[in-house]
Amino acid sequence: MIRDIDSVWNNCLHTIRKNVNDQSYKTWFEPITPVQLSQDSLTIQVPNKIFYEWLEEHYVSLLKMTIRKELGEAGKLEYQIRTADLQNRKGINGDRRAKVSLDEGKDEVNLGTPDIKNPFVIPGIQKPRLDSQLNSIYRFDNFIEGDCNRLPRSAGIAIAKKPGATAFNPLVIFGDVGLGKTHLAQAIGNKVQENFPNKSVLYVSAEKFTNQIVQSIKNGTTNDLVNFYHMVDFLIVDDIQFLANKTKTQEIFFHIFNQLHQNGKQLVLTSDRAPKDLDGMEERMISRFKWGLSADLTIPEFETRMAILESKMMREGIELPDDVVEFICFNIKNNIRELEGVLVSLAAQSSLANRNIDINLTKEVIKKFIKEINKEITVEFIQKLVADHFQIPFEKLAGKTRKRSIVVARQLSMYLAKNLTNKSLKSIGEMFGGRDHSTVIYSCNTVQDLLDTDPAFKEDVHVLERKIKLSLNEK
Repeated sequence: MIRDIDSVWNNCLHTIRKNVNDQSYKTWFEPITPVQLSQDSLTIQVPNKIFYEWLEEHYVSLLKMTIRKELGEAGKLEYQIRTADLQNRKGINGDRRAKVSLDEGKDEVNLGTPDIKNPFVIPGIQKPRLDSQLNSIYRFDNFIEGDCNRLPRSAGIAIAKKPGATAFNPLVIFGDVGLGKTHLAQAIGNKVQENFPNKSVLYVSAEKFTNQIVQSIKNGTTNDLVNFYHMVDFLIVDDIQFLANKTKTQEIFFHIFNQLHQNGKQLVLTSDRAPKDLDGMEERMISRFKWGLSADLTIPEFETRMAILESKMMREGIELPDDVVEFICFNIKNNIRELEGVLVSLAAQSSLANRNIDINLTKEVIKKFIKEINKEITVEFIQKLVADHFQIPFEKLAGKTRKRSIVVARQLSMYLAKNLTNKSLKSIGEMFGGRDHSTVIYSCNTVQDLLDTDPAFKEDVHVLERKIKLSLNEK
C-alpha cells in the first residue's frame, strides 16, 4: 500500500490537535511542512532552530506517539530546518534519539570494562564511547553574563579549566524555572569535553536517574548501574529536587556521589531551591551538597534580558524593531524561556499572517505568555507632561533652541525618561532631536545638581513625578 505524505501528516495533525490547545496547535504545528516520507521515516520542515528545540523540549513524547501510530513501532521523525544556513537534519531517532529512547535497552558499550552495561544506549546501536547526553547548543559563548548569574558562571569557567580540582565540588546551581540552570550546567560540561577530550562527561536529569534506578532494581542490575556511574569523570545531575522522598534512589546516589568525590571527580547539580530548602532530602545528602559552592541564578535585570534576546535574535537570524525588543524585555521578566517563546511566536505569527512585527502584534503574542502587560510610561508621554507643566510648545523639546527655560525642561524630560522608562540612553537621545547618549548623561547630571541646590526646582520635579504615577494608575 502506497502512503501519501500529506495523508500521513494530516493523520498526525489530527491526533496532535486532540492533545494540545488551539493556540499551541496554531503556533507550533500549523507552520510545519512535511517534505519526505519513506517506509518508516517522516521528515518535516520547521521555520528555524528555536522552533525545532521547542518541539523537542515540549512535545517530543506526543510526536513520538503520533509517528509510531502512523508508521509503526520503528517509525522515526526527522527535522529539516528551513533557514538557509541550517539545512541540517536532526530527529527523534537522529542525533537526539537518547532524549526519547533512554532506558529502552541494555546493550553493552565499550567503556574499558565490557561487562558493564550502559543505561543510556539505544537498542541495536553499539557506540565506541560514552555519550555525554549533552546538548552542544548550550555553551558559555551564548550564555549572557549579568549580575544575575556572574557567580555561578565564573565558578563554572573555573571548573571547566580544572574539573575536580577546585573548591567548587560539588557546584550546586539553583534558581527558579527558566533562568538558565540547565544551560549553564551543560555549558560547563561542553567546555570540559573541549578542554579534556579524554574525560568522560555525563549529563542526566534526576527524573531519568530515578527511572534507571527503578529499572535496575527490577532487572537485578543495580551493581552494573552503580559501576557505570563510578566510571564517569564529570557528572551533571539536573533538577536534583526530584530525588526528594525517594529513599532508595537517594541511598544509591549518596554512594555514587561519595565515590566520585573521593576520587577527585567533578559533580555539578541543579535545583529549583537552595540545598537547605530541599524538603524530603536526607540530611547526609544535603550535607554533601554543601561541601562545595551553592550559587543562585536570579531574575535578570532589564539590560541582561535585552542582551539575551538580542543574542537569540542574532543566532536565529530573526530581526525585531528596537521598540519591540524593549517592549518584550520590559514585560517578560521572570523566565528566559518565555523570551525565547515570544521570539519564536512573533516569527511564526508574522510568517503565517503576513504581518509586520510591531508593538500591536507583540502585545497580542505576549498576552499568551503573561497575565497582564505592564503599563508603560513612554518618553513621549513624559515630554508632553513636562511641556504642559512649564507651558512651552511640545516640539521645542526636540528642537535646537538654547533658551534657558526650554533647555531646563528638555534636560528634566531626559532625566525623568532615564529614571522612569526602560529606554536606553541612545533611544532617549533620539527622541530629543537625534541627540547622542552623552547629551543625555550630561542632562541627567545637571538635573541632579539642581535637585541638590534648588528647592523650588526639586518641588517641580516631585510634582511631575506624582502626575506621572497618578496617570499610570489611571491607565
